[in-house]
Amino acid sequence: MNSLDSSGDSPTAEHRLIRGFADLAPERFGPRRPVVTLFSGGLDSTYLLHRLTKAGFAEIHAVSVDLGAGEDLAEQRLVADRLSVHLHVIDGRRMFAEEYVRPAIAAQAVYLDTHPISSSLSRPLIAKLAMDIAVQLGAWGVLHTANRSQNTLRRLNGALGLLGYSGHYGSPYDRDPVSRDRKSRELADIGLVHMSGRVASIDANLWCREFESGVLDDPEEHTVPEELYRWSVHHAGVPDATVEVGFAEGVPVTLDGARLPLPELIDILNRRAGAHGIGRYSGLEHLPGGQKVLELREMPAAALLLKSYRHLETATLEAETIREKMHLEQIWVREALEGRWFGELRRASQSFIDTCAAQVTGTVRWRLGHGSAQTRSIAAAAPRYLRNREDWEERSAHSGG
Repeated sequence: MNSLDSSGDSPTAEHRLIRGFADLAPERFGPRRPVVTLFSGGLDSTYLLHRLTKAGFAEIHAVSVDLGAGEDLAEQRLVADRLSVHLHVIDGRRMFAEEYVRPAIAAQAVYLDTHPISSSLSRPLIAKLAMDIAVQLGAWGVLHTANRSQNTLRRLNGALGLLGYSGHYGSPYDRDPVSRDRKSRELADIGLVHMSGRVASIDANLWCREFESGVLDDPEEHTVPEELYRWSVHHAGVPDATVEVGFAEGVPVTLDGARLPLPELIDILNRRAGAHGIGRYSGLEHLPGGQKVLELREMPAAALLLKSYRHLETATLEAETIREKMHLEQIWVREALEGRWFGELRRASQSFIDTCAAQVTGTVRWRLGHGSAQTRSIAAAAPRYLRNREDWEERSAHSGG
């Protein structure tokens, strides 16, 4: 698609960027020309649909990508029907798991040793799927709802830019922030009263449930309302349990010997590990200007899969290779975090990581207790570890090594 701005010339990157509600004038693009918006069913994305309809846009397409978070589709349809927009629901679970989470496991994608990354993985996929629909529809642009205090802003914009999208894109909240109270009031006025109970912003997929903003803005006081958690709630009376994770060439493939597709494996492990209260994280992430914002999340499956992978990696790779890989891991994380998933440096570091992953085959068995997980077995297909030190010492001494 080759979109044009109002002058009829090919727009520059700056002219294509939507940064405020003033940029969303129907006369600029044509009220009946399609526009695509990213839609989660949350307060921000619902309010954007409201503002677009109120402005006079008549052909609005809301794109919801199912990444395994268990969103309420009925609620999304309620919003779409009330606002007379077209709802597109895309099942992206398998693609997300295999093309984004799998590489992140091998890359040990943990931000500064505090929390596994999540939205850095989902945003490039969501951007690509939304762009594909925009191109098919001949839409004038792709809109999202990230604001300046959300790293999602540069991840979505960065992905669309690196993908070479020629239409307009961006978030009107960039330069025109709107308070949660105002959004709730305006939506309640048009009958969407259920939005008023949202106390925090929740971003969820099969890999992570993340909480921020609202009542969780302040790093110095951020008690998460317990009702926000779903996976990592310890169930009283749950006995200690054992779980074994199997990898083949760097990919998680089995639970307790049963072969499973990666989305199902993650889903089951989220519930099994989470029932023991495992997998809660908190951490500060930087904004482009250097300021830090608080993020809290629950990721039970990620907690076990990342640790399992590292154990098998240390069992199969040379120490010097792992040291160099650990350096490249943070380069990989930085590029994903900064919105450069589709950039050459992330892809180049991925090549090294994939070469290492080809040797990571084996199983790790865990004993799960209340809030804890301890290894019981690390078994590699091609191990470098010793299983009997005394025998090795004797053989080594007699061989003259």
